[in-house]
Amino acid sequence: MDIFDRISANRGPLGSHSHYAHGYFTFPKLEGEIKPRMIFRGKEVLTWSLNNYLGLANHPEVRRADAEAAAEYGMALPMGARMMSGNSTLHEQLENELAEFVMKPDATLLNFGYQGVVSIIDALVGRHDVIVYDAESHACIIDGVRLHAGKRFVYQHNDMASLEKQLERAKRIVDETGGGILVITEGVFGMSGNQGDLRGVVALKQKYDFRLFVDDAHGFGTMGATGAGTGEEQGIQDDIDLYFSTFAKSMASIGAFVAGPESVIDYLRYNMRSQIFAKSLPMPLVVGALKRLELLRTQPELKDNLWTIVHALQNGLREKGFNIGTTSSCVTPVLLNGEIPDATALTFDLRENHSIFCSIVVYPVVPKGVIMLRLIPTAVHTLGDVQETIAAFEAVSAKLDKGLYSKAAQTAPTAA
Repeated sequence: MDIFDRISANRGPLGSHSHYAHGYFTFPKLEGEIKPRMIFRGKEVLTWSLNNYLGLANHPEVRRADAEAAAEYGMALPMGARMMSGNSTLHEQLENELAEFVMKPDATLLNFGYQGVVSIIDALVGRHDVIVYDAESHACIIDGVRLHAGKRFVYQHNDMASLEKQLERAKRIVDETGGGILVITEGVFGMSGNQGDLRGVVALKQKYDFRLFVDDAHGFGTMGATGAGTGEEQGIQDDIDLYFSTFAKSMASIGAFVAGPESVIDYLRYNMRSQIFAKSLPMPLVVGALKRLELLRTQPELKDNLWTIVHALQNGLREKGFNIGTTSSCVTPVLLNGEIPDATALTFDLRENHSIFCSIVVYPVVPKGVIMLRLIPTAVHTLGDVQETIAAFEAVSAKLDKGLYSKAAQTAPTAA
């Protein structure tokens, strides 16, 4: 069959809904300044869908640093890949400061988190090595694992008995091949909001002699006493061999980094294909990241404000009887029972009649019969925003329980 004919016939599990979802449920346009209230299809909505955890996207010092750096350097400098012609003192300064912040000897910058994780995994393991990874790992980890030419085993999410079983399998293989074992998990899982059981994983290191790679995209800046992440939160930061985070969450920017031992980071600098053969991170993004990191270090009230909102939102939802799963982070999922038609009608009601915008997650991301409304609290939300949202959720939940959305003949609005 012709490739284009095949994809026309099978748009994929999400793409199959694009004829009615595009522009509203998928690829929506939030316009105006980045803040809790933005414009969606011409009206103001209270939004809980932006990974702007610390409110840095519109922080005046950040906006000033970004603007001044863009005016001074433009977006082209430095030209070329870092290995060839794209390095700078500021790139190296940012790496040094990031390494110090997450308590690791060295760090290297990545242009994007997704490609960075894929390339890190690809560079680290050879065909004699074995990867063992959490079943709910982010897509970037899954794609990195798929590139691996050797054995790979998945363990049930946060299940240490399952992990040990897979480690036993992995150890039998590497004892024969002479390879090593890489365990991959996340600090905070972005859908459920629960923390990876890093303590449990670390407790198995001595017995099975593996290295631990942690993707802490949602934990960096939000977890731990200083914001150094989920490893700091759980008291095992030193036991994480490679620590990764993106700038797209707490830093409200573009880029990422990986930190660890100097020899390993130096190896990655020279072997991560997605970085070696890509243009260097533009100077305004580097300067902006330095300013953001400075604010993470010097303004702990940003994280304090975030957690005030998190506690108010999560406690308020629980008190009203909502199921928010096992979250132990800022990520706040609200789990409801219903099918996709219920989900679309409910979300339409939230956005059009209550002016609440949050992400909707349905099958295949969550099991059939489950609707997840995913909320991302930020330091710039208010307690009033929390109360308004909980009241709206009570209203739509009552309609859902009565079957009103199933009976409704509403159809999703077409994209503007």
